[in-house]
Amino acid sequence: MSDAGVRRGAILLMSLGETEAAEVFKYLGPKDVQKLGFAMAAMEGVTREEVDDVLRDFRAASMNRANLGAADEYIRSVLTMALGTDKAANLLDRILQGGDNTGIESLKWMDSSSVAELIKNEHPQIIATILVHLEEDQASEILGCFVERLRNDVILRIATLDGIQPSALRDLNEVLTQLLSGSDKIKKSALGGVKMAAEILNFMGAVVETSAIQAIREYDPELAQKIQDKMFVFENVIDIDDRGIQLLLREVQSDSLVLALKGTSQALRDKIFKNMSQRAAEMLRDDFEAKGPVRLSEVEAEQKEILKIVRKLADEGQIVLGGKGGDEGLVE
Repeated sequence: MSDAGVRRGAILLMSLGETEAAEVFKYLGPKDVQKLGFAMAAMEGVTREEVDDVLRDFRAASMNRANLGAADEYIRSVLTMALGTDKAANLLDRILQGGDNTGIESLKWMDSSSVAELIKNEHPQIIATILVHLEEDQASEILGCFVERLRNDVILRIATLDGIQPSALRDLNEVLTQLLSGSDKIKKSALGGVKMAAEILNFMGAVVETSAIQAIREYDPELAQKIQDKMFVFENVIDIDDRGIQLLLREVQSDSLVLALKGTSQALRDKIFKNMSQRAAEMLRDDFEAKGPVRLSEVEAEQKEILKIVRKLADEGQIVLGGKGGDEGLVE
């Protein structure tokens, strides 16, 4: 959801009234609820014209929706025909979100430190199995709460996890009340693996990332290299084509970009500048030079926010990605 989309969504919800807005919130995930909640709390300066525009667009969109019915069965049938029973089952678990993910869904609403406290004394394999069900940024925050030895062990287990067997799901049921119901009927789920380990590490700081990769390399050098090959860090933005850079720049605020570019290569900065108007590039250069040294933690925080936008655009098929990066201290 873009910032403009969040604002329009907040305006629509505030126009509906408390009861109707509450019903809408029941169908949203924790991240969307949080974004909309912040937007509603910060809402000010809304004109009558803006409200009318939002309501008009919503009405038009609603009238254009066809009531096809039996959506679950249609999706199940089409995906099974296209992908086969096993692959379709893996995907359907995610799409249809049956009643067997209530425990995992409850974790998504908890703050990361609370989840970490809840699971930190469990076996690392159980922790890995839990984390692969969560969003990568939440999983990385939870891992950040662990001691280094446990964190590295869990990341290694995520990277080597080849799907979730029913027996592992039964272990999860013992850890979290009613985490997944009916685990005997559940097929092996395609979660974990090199890609997920890489995506989780993408959200973590450079020091943690380096430590984890080194620990995995001691266990399996080839596996460590596969994870690194799958990772995408800020310097890899240079591999995005010009059209993709331009799409990205439309979503990023200037002050965020100034911080994120600190400590990056001149080649990356030049690529960013050349995809801006001459005036905008000159202003960004001036702001960049005037900023002075900043803490690497601040730079990494901004880079991670921009990387979230990069991944969103990649997931939408608007840009194509490539992989690696980081260190600690002050950057010029």
